[in-house]
Amino acid sequence: MAFDDDLLADLDDLDNDYSGEATNSKTDLQDIDELMNDSDLEDNSNSNGNGDDSREKHEISVLGEASSNGAIGEEHIALISKLASRSSSIRSIAKIRYSNELVVLLGRIASSQSAIDVDRQTIIGRIEDSPDYQLVLQANDISTQIAGEVLVVHRFLVDHYKVRFPELETLVRNPIDYARTIKAIGAAKDITKVELEGILPNATRMVVTVTASTTVGRVLEAAELQRIEEACGCLLELVDSKQRIVGFIESRMPLIAPNLTAVVGSAAAARLIVEAGGLTSLSKIPACNIQVLGKTHHASTGMSSLTTKKHVGIIYYSDAVRSVPEDFRNKMMRKLSAKCALAVRIDAQHESVDGSAGRRFREELDAQVEKLLVAAPANEVKPLPIPDDGPKRRRGGRKVRKAREQFMSSELQKQRDRLQFGKFQEEVVVMDEMEGAGMLGHSVGRVRATQMNTNRKPKVAKKYEKYMRAPTSGTVTSGLASIAFTPTQGFEIANPQNNSDEHKNKKAKTSHDRYFGSSTPFLKK
Repeated sequence: MAFDDDLLADLDDLDNDYSGEATNSKTDLQDIDELMNDSDLEDNSNSNGNGDDSREKHEISVLGEASSNGAIGEEHIALISKLASRSSSIRSIAKIRYSNELVVLLGRIASSQSAIDVDRQTIIGRIEDSPDYQLVLQANDISTQIAGEVLVVHRFLVDHYKVRFPELETLVRNPIDYARTIKAIGAAKDITKVELEGILPNATRMVVTVTASTTVGRVLEAAELQRIEEACGCLLELVDSKQRIVGFIESRMPLIAPNLTAVVGSAAAARLIVEAGGLTSLSKIPACNIQVLGKTHHASTGMSSLTTKKHVGIIYYSDAVRSVPEDFRNKMMRKLSAKCALAVRIDAQHESVDGSAGRRFREELDAQVEKLLVAAPANEVKPLPIPDDGPKRRRGGRKVRKAREQFMSSELQKQRDRLQFGKFQEEVVVMDEMEGAGMLGHSVGRVRATQMNTNRKPKVAKKYEKYMRAPTSGTVTSGLASIAFTPTQGFEIANPQNNSDEHKNKKAKTSHDRYFGSSTPFLKK
């Protein structure tokens, strides 16, 4: 192998120096070993630190997703308490706020918004290859982490400020309002004299003022107050950074989700994507859960909850829903959520990139809204029909005639109801009341008897006809005797008792002739 002459000369010089400086070389080797050991320890610490940071980022992301979905459970609350109590310095807790990643992202967002006109921008090829899309995805991840870190910082504020006003946590549930209220109170000794107008609603402000007059908290020291005010500023800066990120995502929504933007608008579409944790995550959520994304939790202050809207979120407060009357907003919210679920799935599959499907969905919604808002037809006052002066056709037949017979009036009843002019009307007493007899007894001619239908006359069995037949002789029965008229003797009085005795004797006489009679003797053959 051939070596360079300069290299061989340098080696000779090193050999000469080594013989004269043996003691110094031992010292140098010891220093090198110490430096190597220090570098190994530093690498191990860095690797452990990177592992802890990645685990903390994952936990913060989990909290952010739970906050976006409104599904914070007991395990999330325990995780928030653990992250908030790991240090007494807000810089050790809010690592995203003081990280270079957030600063670089906000700078890239500012440069992208100033350099590119979205209305004139056209994407050639896949949308995933666009730098703006990659920036939006990164901004979306950071916004989720910011949402989780806001919960941790809020818990840090609650833990350190409860020595001053422990009841404020239950009265003001919103982290932003909580931080603003603490900054407004500051170092004031009497909280009831602090002006909170413009920070809290009127009802909440009144409850806070009344509760502050009976609180058991103490005045904070200077170091404690400085730590709390720094945490309040950190929380408000995180919220401001998230708003800037959401604004950037909103400006790029026509490129990322054109159909969803056409249905619900840019602002609501951006908030939905941020709350759900991305376009793909939003496409997996059903319509019934989309309508409650971003709902707010209200504190139970004891005030009336009649005006509080439950189970409503970003969709309900969008322009498409608020443009309809109050009575139709819930129905419009359900319809809009269903269309948003369809549109976001189309965008997730990168179909209809021009937004035509979303515009068609919006036209269908507008047509349904117009149909809902159409007033119901007024009830017209219809006139009564023209009366028919002619006789009405009535049904006849055997059944009808039979039904009428029981209500028909007889000739006597007709005579009673008539009056003759110039003649006196007889009166009779009926049930202690006087009733007029009408023309009864004054009519000319005879009264026609009521006609009876012999066909409906009840029939008698043949064996009983002899009892129903009238006697042939002119016998008149009166009491126990009867008078009979005979051609030989004339009138004859007959005693019915004698007839009965004769009947008995005849019966006794004939009883002997019976075969099974008691007095019947043996008969000879």
